[in-house]
Amino acid sequence: MDNYDSTSAGTVAGIAALIGAMIIPIIIIWVVMVISHWKIYEKAGKPGWAAIIPIYNFIVLLEIVGKPVWWIILLLVPCVNIVIIVWVTNLLSKSFGQSEGFTVGLLLLGIVFYPMLGFGNYQYLGPSAKEAGGLRPIDPSLGYKDPFNPPPPPPPSV
Repeated sequence: MDNYDSTSAGTVAGIAALIGAMIIPIIIIWVVMVISHWKIYEKAGKPGWAAIIPIYNFIVLLEIVGKPVWWIILLLVPCVNIVIIVWVTNLLSKSFGQSEGFTVGLLLLGIVFYPMLGFGNYQYLGPSAKEAGGLRPIDPSLGYKDPFNPPPPPPPSV
């Protein structure tokens, strides 16, 4: 027969208390993130409830950033899925008119930056695939110098 002493019961109770203490903050963080995504989707003109459907939420996110739906398949490829998530996050921040610094914030400190995006006064500017690809026309009146096609040198003076 096994002999149980009071220390084994205390250890089990301590582990259960630790798990119980961790579950409450995890649930709070999850609820904040779901509500933030709900608001982001609504700002983009999509249904907010799409944020709580597991695969459909990423399909709607791809529509928000202007990428094709077949990118969902890329999430199944190991290591590629990390690149795709970072890329889509960058396109999401650009869709709201933010820079790469905001993307870093979304990736590293999402519990702060996603609520900022959802509840802040950031406006959805449309899918960012065109803006991120640099397909905007060049305005020469702004003093733009094309690094790939420099102007010809001036003629030599005689």
